[in-house]
Amino acid sequence: MRAHVVTFGCQMNEYDTHAIQSELAGLGYSLVEDYHDADLVLVNTCAVRGKPVEKANTLLGELRKQKQQRGGHLTIGLMGCLAQLPEGQRMGKKFNVDIMLGPGAITEIVPAIEKGRFQSFEFKSELQFYSPPPPQGAISANLTIMRGCNHRCTYCIVPMTRGDEVSRPAADIIQEARALYAAGVQEVTLLGQNVNSYGLDLGTGMRRKHLDGYPSFGALLRMVGRTGIPRLRFVTSHPINFDDEIMEAIADTPAVCRYIHLPVQSGSNRILKRMAREYTREFYLERVSRIRQLLPDATITTDIIVGFPGESEEDFQQTFALYQEVEYDTAYLFIYSEREGTAAQKHFDDIPKAVKTERLGRLIELQKQLSLQQNQKWVGREVEVLINGAAVEEGFVQGHTRGNHVVMLEGHLPPGIHQAQVLHATPNRLYCRAVGADAPLSQAHIKGGRSLPILPTKGLS
Repeated sequence: MRAHVVTFGCQMNEYDTHAIQSELAGLGYSLVEDYHDADLVLVNTCAVRGKPVEKANTLLGELRKQKQQRGGHLTIGLMGCLAQLPEGQRMGKKFNVDIMLGPGAITEIVPAIEKGRFQSFEFKSELQFYSPPPPQGAISANLTIMRGCNHRCTYCIVPMTRGDEVSRPAADIIQEARALYAAGVQEVTLLGQNVNSYGLDLGTGMRRKHLDGYPSFGALLRMVGRTGIPRLRFVTSHPINFDDEIMEAIADTPAVCRYIHLPVQSGSNRILKRMAREYTREFYLERVSRIRQLLPDATITTDIIVGFPGESEEDFQQTFALYQEVEYDTAYLFIYSEREGTAAQKHFDDIPKAVKTERLGRLIELQKQLSLQQNQKWVGREVEVLINGAAVEEGFVQGHTRGNHVVMLEGHLPPGIHQAQVLHATPNRLYCRAVGADAPLSQAHIKGGRSLPILPTKGLS
């Protein structure tokens, strides 16, 4: 029996996919790299934005054709956030899906496969957490510490797909972190839709209280930082919950990387209110100022939604000005994507796509300028690089710094942590050579790297 899992979306989906693959291996399935060779194909989906939904729709259409060509001898599963929504349920029926599992029912994968018929499980908070075995040979790994979100941003589908916040017991987190370190993992990323509200009970905003037996997120960072793992990261933070205790824990814990991803979404108070983000532009800038004070060498990145319903040119200019003021190292920029069932979809009228696209273009140009400016500050400095493997550019290996800058390191160094000197910077990456190496960087490769585009990547909120 052969299986393949296709994953769309965030790092939490990647973590879930690893758990699913472990369950499949326990059933006797061999995992194949190409879904065309599989007897069972599971599609682990994302529903946060329209693009991954379109990709899932296209893939399911291809799988349906394959199933017909094989005389029905192909089992198709639709999993993840999309499977939790009416839109996903409709897609499942349209494409003759055999198994349908929401993100709260991943541990039901084995009985679902054994039943071999169309299944649909409701969200179950008690089934959210599990400890999959450490990924074999991995240098970096994810670790989910909480699921769901209690904030109700008007554009966001997450509360409908993953429910309210539920924190995982700290003891289980520490145990899994130690197992990852024992397996050779050098970098662990703590995951949560709103990771810095870990350990807080149900409610909204700052009115929550810590549950008995659960530390604050700042305290949890210190605890995981003492497991021996060389590098510790976390995503994604909500500004309203990013308090001084977290910053102090980062400053005091050597393992925690000084990389802060703090989604702002908009620089306009009027739009922030329409988004129900629970903070103002002034509050956000105060948090950034405090980060700069306590963590002066921190890399700061963000998410921005361009063209939210009702966004005027003045609103956009306020976002543009905030970007200039903060001087982000980089940002993940997205055109507003209407999602069925959200408050924004129900109550606000969208603005023309051409307007959104033009504004996005202006922000991308600013992003390139500031990313180059921020990256050039590292030229001549020595950095710690975690090498993941070979790069697409011949003669280089690729990795990233503790500040999450993409690094192209000349040579053939093995995966792991290395010291390197930064010789050149582009908006996208740092070009380095290993400390002690004499060979200069290839100018042809440096020139080629300059033209690579900055692309948005995965986020959790």
